[in-house]
Amino acid sequence: MKELFTSFRWQDGLDILVLSVVIYWGLNLIRGTRAVPMLIGLGMVYAIYFLSNVFEVYTLNVLLRNLLGWSLVLVFIVFQDDIRRALTQVGTRPLFSPRERVAQGQAVEELIKALTYLASRRVGALVVLQNEVGLNQYIEVGVPLDAQVSKELVTSIFLPGSPIHDGALIIQHGRITAAGCFLPLTTNPNVSKTLGTRHRAAIGLTEETDAAAIVVSEEDGMISLVRQGKITRDVDAATLRTTLHRLLLA
Repeated sequence: MKELFTSFRWQDGLDILVLSVVIYWGLNLIRGTRAVPMLIGLGMVYAIYFLSNVFEVYTLNVLLRNLLGWSLVLVFIVFQDDIRRALTQVGTRPLFSPRERVAQGQAVEELIKALTYLASRRVGALVVLQNEVGLNQYIEVGVPLDAQVSKELVTSIFLPGSPIHDGALIIQHGRITAAGCFLPLTTNPNVSKTLGTRHRAAIGLTEETDAAAIVVSEEDGMISLVRQGKITRDVDAATLRTTLHRLLLA
């Protein structure tokens, strides 16, 4: 142990730091994308390959060796869009974003104005605010927007005449990323049968991620807040503001 510390150079510390930052960046870039399940599966294949080598299972070892030889090429082919998007984010988004909290706060205020307006008109809406877990897999099937959150834009998206009013609107880092997104419905048998598709989609998503979802019912104009698979109904503007600031800006 003493020899380890005496032979440790400052270059080794820098090497570890840079590698840690690269791994952290990489995990953030693929989080919430289609790449995650495939990388998990690829990791399992590598583990089986390693075990086949240890236990001298030669036929399986040769088969997996040939398969893994093409794995990197397959990853680049299948996920070329995700890789291009990730590299773009590296070039445009800083590691630390001091303005992000301000943008989230402004988004919350504009969102509350829009939701209370929609509730007064009994116009159905489903809005999702991303927290730590990425939602890219749901954004990819929606209509990309990349727009600033405003009362006018949010209300226009959910008006009955809009072609994307049926799906969910997703907000990332204080900006509208996509609309018309389809979310997974909850399979919890204890969920009330009186809840509609929007409520079930909000519950289903928040069961799988740490996002917050807000639903406006077109039946009674009631605003519901959904978090961790639990729904709170008939939420007023003041409670909604306090809760969203606590969840997203803490």
